[in-house]
Amino acid sequence: MSTIIAIQALLPIPTTKTYLSHGLDKYSSRCPSSSTPRPRLRCSLQVSDPIQTGRRSGGYPPALWDFDTIQSLNTEYKGERHMRREEDLIGQVREMLVHEEVDLTPQLELIDDLHKLGISCHFENEILQILKSIYLNQNYKRDLYSTSLAFRLLRQNGFILPQEVFDCFKNEKGTDFKPSLSHDRKGLLQLYEASFLSRQGEETLQLAREFATKILQKEVDERDFETKMGFPSHWRVQMPNARLHIDAYRKRTDMNPVVLELAILDTNIVQAQFQEELKETSRWWESTSLVQELPFVRDRIVECYLWTTGVIQRREHGYERIMLTKINALVTTIDDVFDIYGTLEELQLFTTTIQRWDLESMKQLPPYMQLCYLALHKFVIEEAYETLKEKGFNSIPYVTKWWVNLVESYMKEATWYYNGYKPSMQEYINNAWISIGGLPILSHLFFRFTDSIESMDKYRDMDRASCTILRLADDMGTSLVEVERGDVPKAIQCYMNETNASEEEAREYVRRLIEKEWEKMNTETMWDDDDDDFTLSKYYCEVVANLARMAQFIYQDGLDGFGMKDSKVNKLLKELLFERYE
Repeated sequence: MSTIIAIQALLPIPTTKTYLSHGLDKYSSRCPSSSTPRPRLRCSLQVSDPIQTGRRSGGYPPALWDFDTIQSLNTEYKGERHMRREEDLIGQVREMLVHEEVDLTPQLELIDDLHKLGISCHFENEILQILKSIYLNQNYKRDLYSTSLAFRLLRQNGFILPQEVFDCFKNEKGTDFKPSLSHDRKGLLQLYEASFLSRQGEETLQLAREFATKILQKEVDERDFETKMGFPSHWRVQMPNARLHIDAYRKRTDMNPVVLELAILDTNIVQAQFQEELKETSRWWESTSLVQELPFVRDRIVECYLWTTGVIQRREHGYERIMLTKINALVTTIDDVFDIYGTLEELQLFTTTIQRWDLESMKQLPPYMQLCYLALHKFVIEEAYETLKEKGFNSIPYVTKWWVNLVESYMKEATWYYNGYKPSMQEYINNAWISIGGLPILSHLFFRFTDSIESMDKYRDMDRASCTILRLADDMGTSLVEVERGDVPKAIQCYMNETNASEEEAREYVRRLIEKEWEKMNTETMWDDDDDDFTLSKYYCEVVANLARMAQFIYQDGLDGFGMKDSKVNKLLKELLFERYE
């Protein structure tokens, strides 16, 4: 109990000038009314003119959605009538799913549809029982289409089916797949999808991908192959893409109207919850006064929240989505301090203060950095207090370590920039997987989704793989913009500098690196459903993989969905958070 008191003593006391966030619990919103007066902390900070001081300028456009717009969001789908209708539809779909007379392939297709439509969470137990029966009875050795579909769904849900199930589709020498399969387009598409569930060293799945890709590429221009195919299902984030899948599903001849109605209704009910969570995070963001006092930082609280909807998809984890949005906003702010505004001397002082992690050290900082540091310090203490109450252990030494590592990696990049140093590709990656900001996210989420500090080291490899994918996807979408603004070379430029490769060759190399990191993460995150010791961390493994998926979604097509005002991501943002789905 003494540790709780010690942490509580560090929490700010609510006054007319200090506002604590009100948070959501795991199952329902406890948000203050949108009519609550907006807190405005005015510190009269002096922020230098970038032109006069030689500081860089990000040139970021203003936020697309202001505070009042966000607080005015409302929808009828918060009502009990819609919740009752949803429960009725869930019951009808459950009967379809477990019907004894359903053949294997249609049953697997329904499971796949439920996942893509974003409603599989309502049927987790039923889906696991169906897949477990298929796994134990080895009822998956069929044609290429059904075998590939079963393989993907089983592996996605914790049943580690061996790659040897595809040996029967190989030629007599086992060196390639049978040429006769080239006419089975439906089967090849599923084989291609299944190959992305490969773990390190699984040569058959690598061969499967090469075989399927070679044939499918003949149907479209090779340069448009990735565009036509899109990301494989295993790389796709579920929640933000649900509407796209619903649009496609309603056009299918085998569309089930009950499933479609449930998907549409669920999308609108979830949106209602998202809007309440966004209101809460918007009030917190306003209360920090970071945008008002530090005009050089990005005002992107809506985009920060968008990330959370893909990383933490389960409806009951509203508290975690709000927490993650705050982390995203703080990481973005500190990133802008290092990339845009701070001088090298100021950045070193800031790094030293973070390393010491005490309020006394804050005195050496310029006022704008004091506000930034105190916002971070306050957030970490508040979250540590919640963790201590719920889990019984002190998370501060662990989460502060990753915040320190993040700032140290920023400092290294700042030193490279000011010295005009061009790192090698490996040197860059060794630092960049940390500087992308994924580790603070994962460290805080670790304490929300696990119950044992001792198991932390067990997940280091998967954390690194996820953060590396996050970094490489970011570089594919933002590197040219950042270099033009004034930043260290990113992965693409590092590879071009080191090998004299063209930009397209460098991008292809980065794509291959992403594939390798996915194999590493698959190796680490695929749990055996019968392993009782591992199921405790199932949710954590899910969010680790989702962080990588969300990165590829945000930066798809080489766009910076976080920074560009007119990106495709902003269109999806409107649909996800602001527009009711009909």
